[in-house]
Amino acid sequence: MLISTRLGLFISAAALALIGVSCGTKNTDDSAAATPEPLASFELIQQKILTPSCASSGCHASEQDASYAQHGLVLTDGKAYANLVGVDPKNSSAKADGLKRVKAFASVESLLYHKLTTTASHHSGKQYGNPMPLGGSPLSDGQVEFVRRWIDAGAPRTGSIADPALLADKTVTTTAWEPLPVPAAGTGYQMALSPFDVPANFEREFFSRRMLGNTQAVYVNRYQIKMRSGSHHFLAYDFRNKNLLPTLNDIRDLRNADNSLNIATALTMSNHVYLAGAQAPSVDYTLPEGAALLIPANASFDLNSHYVNKTSSVMTGEAQINFFTVDKSKVQHVAQTLDLNNTDLRIPANSRVTLTKSFTVTKPRQILALTSHMHKLGEKFVIKIKGGSRDGQVVYTSTDWEHPDIVSFATPLSLAVGEGLTSEITYNNTTSKLVGFGLTSEDEMGIIFGYYYED
Repeated sequence: MLISTRLGLFISAAALALIGVSCGTKNTDDSAAATPEPLASFELIQQKILTPSCASSGCHASEQDASYAQHGLVLTDGKAYANLVGVDPKNSSAKADGLKRVKAFASVESLLYHKLTTTASHHSGKQYGNPMPLGGSPLSDGQVEFVRRWIDAGAPRTGSIADPALLADKTVTTTAWEPLPVPAAGTGYQMALSPFDVPANFEREFFSRRMLGNTQAVYVNRYQIKMRSGSHHFLAYDFRNKNLLPTLNDIRDLRNADNSLNIATALTMSNHVYLAGAQAPSVDYTLPEGAALLIPANASFDLNSHYVNKTSSVMTGEAQINFFTVDKSKVQHVAQTLDLNNTDLRIPANSRVTLTKSFTVTKPRQILALTSHMHKLGEKFVIKIKGGSRDGQVVYTSTDWEHPDIVSFATPLSLAVGEGLTSEITYNNTTSKLVGFGLTSEDEMGIIFGYYYED
């Protein structure tokens, strides 16, 4: 009995000791649980940058966004990582330079990093389109640095790589706006859209015909464009029919105050022929040595500015374009504007069709640049070489009908007699009526624009 009692006391004491140890362990676990593991760096990027600043409706929220055809990028939670890391960009210049949307261990070769910065100085002045978020407040220096460190650490999906304290930095370093200086007398001309308002939470796009200021014919071999931040693009158009010119200096908005389309302005766009343009904040384009555009005396061009304002405050827009002239004695090739139009369009109701048309040359031709024009039913515009050993070679692709790519060739694209270009355009007619070629926004077009000269 004594042994049994002592054994019972021993077991009870042991049990109490175990309970004490157990309780002590639980307290330690509770303490650890109060300090959770840090979030993965990419998860922080998603929460603090991509979701609030990028994955918004109309931008990178879904494949139904109006801009999706241009960028092909959805940045919502659960999709962003797979759409970014190791993926080729759609931006033709960035792709040609070997960039990825995000290239592990190489921020300077990652388009995401370039798009989030406010200046181009960090990548040797290269231009890869507008900085992001377009029309919104720029990211802070700390946020951009956080992204850079994450990329340079290998862009992992998991793991805390960059210092989260960077995300709390509110400093935003921007470059003060400096307009383009006017070319010196005798060297060129400047055309400008003086400061104008872009209402809060509104996209403003307008046209205004302005005089170049040349009293005699001149040769232009270079142009510069510069825009304030928030601009989507700036273009200068010539006119196909000089007898149908808009009133000089009028401001013709494409959208009314209620965001509906201004039909009268839309109609004037059918008379446009591309002359010069940019989708980056600044561009400096020079034609190949010896080539220049011949601009007739007393020329006027339609200037087109498009700004996006996603903030709650009025934004100021402004843009300039400088045309630089060269003496006639230095011009060996007179550059001309391509205007290759497929007017034979028949797009049945509720159908998707691909229509092609080839344009052959009767003289050797050097293609210097290409861009395209289609209306809202256009899904994809492809330009291919026609004829010769390169028959069928794709030299241009754009999937954005509103803001098509502008591709310049460092080495001119040579076409021999009998060769040419083919436009291959895919239209998706979601309406219940047959759509054909026409001048209104309800009709369609398919035009190859660009520069060339003949040998």
